[in-house]
Formats: sequence, C-alpha cells, structure tokens
Amino acid sequence: MRTVRDLIDDGASRLGAGDSPQLDAELLLAHALGRSRTWLVAHRDDVPDADAVAQFGQLLARRIAGEPVAYLLGARGFWSLELAVEPAVLIPRPETERLVELALDLLPADREVEVADLGTGSGAIALAIACERPHARVLAVDASAEALAVARRNAEANRIANVAFAEGDWFSPLAGRRFDLVASNPPYIAEDDPHLEQGDLRHEPRGALASGADGLDALRRIVAEAPAHLRPGGWLLVEHGFAQGQAVRDLFAAAAFEAVTTERDLEDRERVTLGRRAEQE
Repeated sequence: MRTVRDLIDDGASRLGAGDSPQLDAELLLAHALGRSRTWLVAHRDDVPDADAVAQFGQLLARRIAGEPVAYLLGARGFWSLELAVEPAVLIPRPETERLVELALDLLPADREVEVADLGTGSGAIALAIACERPHARVLAVDASAEALAVARRNAEANRIANVAFAEGDWFSPLAGRRFDLVASNPPYIAEDDPHLEQGDLRHEPRGALASGADGLDALRRIVAEAPAHLRPGGWLLVEHGFAQGQAVRDLFAAAAFEAVTTERDLEDRERVTLGRRAEQE
C-alpha cells in the first residue's frame, strides 16, 4: 500500500527534471484527494483510497504528456484571487501582476473611474483592478465568447460586481467610449517562435500568444487606436516581451503619448510599457 509520501515521490520521479516536479506532484495529489498541500504534509504516512490513487495516476499521465497543471486543476491563483482556467484562456502569469500594480498606482481609490481591459481572457487583470478599486467601473473585452464565459464565472465566484463584459476584437466593441485607463496583456510572441511548440505553451490558445511575424501586430493596433478611446490625461498600459521594450516605446511615441516609460518585472526584464494621452485635445 502506497502512502502519500510514496505517491509524491513516485510522481515527482516520473515527472522527471521539469521546472517543478515535486510541486506538480503535490498539487495533483492534493487535487485528487480534495485536500490542501498543507494537509499532505501532516498526513504523509496516510494511505489514500484506491479511487483517489487512480485519479492521481490519470492526472500524472496527462501532466507527463504536457498538459499544464493549471488546466488539470482548473484553477490558478492571480493577485489575491483564485481564478478558474481552462484551455479557452491563457494561464495567468505572475509577471502580469506587475501591470496590475502599475495600473493601481495610477487609479485613485476614492472616486469613480472607467477602466478597460482588452483581451481579458480569464479576467485576471480586470478582476484584480475591480477588486482593489471598488469605485472603478471596469469593462473586460475579449474576442472569444468562451473566454468571456470563463471571465464572467470568475467575477461571480469572487463576488466582484463592478465589472462588465463586451465581446469583440480589441477596441471594436467600444465605439464612442473613452476611459481613464486602458490595460492589455495582448499576444506578443512571433508566430514562428519555436517556444510555441514547447512546454505548456503547446496547450494554450495560440491566438492569445502569437501575433504576426514579429509578435507586435496586436500591440500596433492597440497603441494606434488607444488615443481615440482615452480621456485627456488617460493612461495606456500594455504587457510585452522582454526584448520588445524599445519597439513598443516607439509605437507609443508615434501615437503621441506622453510620459512614456517601460517598467521591469521581478526578474529585471522589460515587461510593461505605459504612456499618457495628452491633456489637450
């Protein structure tokens, strides 16, 4: 009879030399048992029942085949939220929390503001901002009806009411509307980048990852169209690849944004560029 300890050790061994085989094995076993990782620590000598062991084996086989842990668990933590995720949406990344931090620095906590999140996916950015700024009215936009369904469920599950949803491609459903701040984590990987065929990226929606020959097609459109949808003095913030900072700053300059700067993520890589629309029309 195999104990919790045995199952974790065996799972980590089978997962091999990936980024986090021990963590992945613990997360999958906890999920199969309906328990927390803390529970596993306190019950390492327990012998799980056969059904849980079988479910763990199935999850482990899928992870070995390359499926992301977040999709297997059906959830991923982002900011202070627990978000449902599935193959229709990009898995939220820790580096995107930097964009949220910068947006919150620009948004007052004591008055109403209007914010748009373009390409919302699971709703990570929109919901994090709405949670921290309850006076804000946040609009989450995505071209995928499936993604918006996930985002809506996440809003309901986290009891966040100050967010609305619109289906469409970038600014397309926002005709005539202007915002105090627009944020976006668009696709920014080149379409022929070999990383798209490796690791977890193989299983994530290609449309949320890749954008044109140089990865900048979506960013070009967002930056060019943003001034028409920002109030005077309003801000645009976009996430991008670590090697794209200069190219994105050039796009902001061409669109006449002011105070353009690029901020780095926790690994000291250029990650988020922001700029302000001129105060005068």
